[in-house]
Amino acid sequence: MPQIIFETLGCRLNQIESESAARFFVDARFSVSMIPPTAASEVLRDVLVCVVNTCAVTQKAEQKARREIRLLLQKCPASSVIVTGCYAQLAADKIAELAPRVAVLPGLCKDKLADVPPILSDFIEAHEMFSAEDFSNLLESTLFSDTKSHSGKSEASFRLATDTFLAHSRSSLKIQDGCDSACSYCAIRIARGKSVSLPVRDVLSRIASLKAEGQNEIVFTAVNIAQYRGEYDGAYYTFANLLEKALDETSGVAFRISSMYPELVDDRFCSIVKDERVRPHFHLSVQSGSDAVLAAMNRSYRADDILRSVSMLRRAKGNAFFACDIIAGFPGETDEDFSKTLELCRACGFAYVHVFPFSPRPGTRAFSMKPKVPSATVRERVRLLSDFALQSKTAYIESICGTTMRAIAENAKEGDGSFHIRAVTENFIHCKVRFSGLTAPRPGSDIRVRILNPCTDAIRRGDELEAEAELVI
Repeated sequence: MPQIIFETLGCRLNQIESESAARFFVDARFSVSMIPPTAASEVLRDVLVCVVNTCAVTQKAEQKARREIRLLLQKCPASSVIVTGCYAQLAADKIAELAPRVAVLPGLCKDKLADVPPILSDFIEAHEMFSAEDFSNLLESTLFSDTKSHSGKSEASFRLATDTFLAHSRSSLKIQDGCDSACSYCAIRIARGKSVSLPVRDVLSRIASLKAEGQNEIVFTAVNIAQYRGEYDGAYYTFANLLEKALDETSGVAFRISSMYPELVDDRFCSIVKDERVRPHFHLSVQSGSDAVLAAMNRSYRADDILRSVSMLRRAKGNAFFACDIIAGFPGETDEDFSKTLELCRACGFAYVHVFPFSPRPGTRAFSMKPKVPSATVRERVRLLSDFALQSKTAYIESICGTTMRAIAENAKEGDGSFHIRAVTENFIHCKVRFSGLTAPRPGSDIRVRILNPCTDAIRRGDELEAEAELVI
């Protein structure tokens, strides 16, 4: 029975930070689960602390956070509930009103989660009966009380780091946090603060530690990787400098780039990513294919820049997997604007489109922008983009059927049976892998698979599983 439960919502950065915070609890000899209860779960009376790492990228994300907090309060009636993350940064007072057992830790001070385990141990030792409300009050009045002087410090932003992972087979390395841009729709730049970067030597040290733990792939993760400026011997490295340095000074480990802006792509960057240890998978932050909408969003690039970036990367990396983010229904987006977005997606050959409807975020300029796009129109645009994404991903997987490629083995999922595992290929296809033999590949191990066919029904449902493959010995 777990004593500590983590509920993580939102981005890959949140996932890394939760994994890292969980490691501090494990090291303090608490039992930890990264799988939160559902509405169908039984009541868990032995849980001492629940940690909810929240997201605030959309209104829907905030609503989900509130639902999950209430569910944990119900399913874990004896637990303190610590709420952190972007929503906690933006709406601390609203969250605190949910229950006396809730302790709010603003997202910019999330690193203080590392200090909770020893405080919890001392509290348990000093009290015959554990009182969740008393423990939450203790955190609020001591550890969580001084947040303003603590917020945004570079060293604090990278304190939550781990070499081992409880819930992930592939490792991620946070190298940058925050954002200095002023996109008109984005609340994350408010919630995450100014851009800060992990120094180059620290990046290299963490790569070495991850490799020593048996990791074969590392995902470079950031809020805005184009703003990486890591210190190295008095100079400041861009992400291209860092990637080149990592390739030069390491061996036996591959690198994946989580997400990037088109302006990162130039001739030098493309020459660096030609290295076979850089995964052929690029997720571009696009948002729209209309220059008028991009200008209203205050983005730093235009449609031609996106086309140029994809073309350059495709020449450098062959049949790579290209993905993008798109916002549908931004204020003032006309039918012509949307058509340009759809045309851009086709021209770029994006095999995956993360599309979501525009969500007005308080504190941003777009919150009050007009004219608003009717909800029915937004839903139709989301549908059209989703249909394109389904067809494009299926076509891409069909184009690589019969191809043998490298992959990272993951844990078997329930119901897969004893002769199937899950794996993620170098170009980011999530596969169900057949294999013969008595021993499954170790999670996190580097394997070779042959793509057999796309899982069209699963792709249509939005499941993670995208293709069937077989293990190649």
